[in-house]
Amino acid sequence: MKTLKNSKVGDTVKVVKVHGEGALRRRIMDMGVTKGIEIFVHKTAPLGDPMEVSLRGYELTLRREDCDMIEVE
Repeated sequence: MKTLKNSKVGDTVKVVKVHGEGALRRRIMDMGVTKGIEIFVHKTAPLGDPMEVSLRGYELTLRREDCDMIEVE
């Protein structure tokens, strides 16, 4: 299973599924990360956390542990 956490800077990936439960999963989905959406990885912080991505016309910064819950292809 490939997750957003494993994606490199410059990759464009497509969301397959958002894992997790409860409020955390709902929060990620409320930010626009839903099945079928393409995400472009802009950059990561020097130590790797957080990641800045673009989706649906805006930029979003996600923690690495949240990125691990987003399955991509």
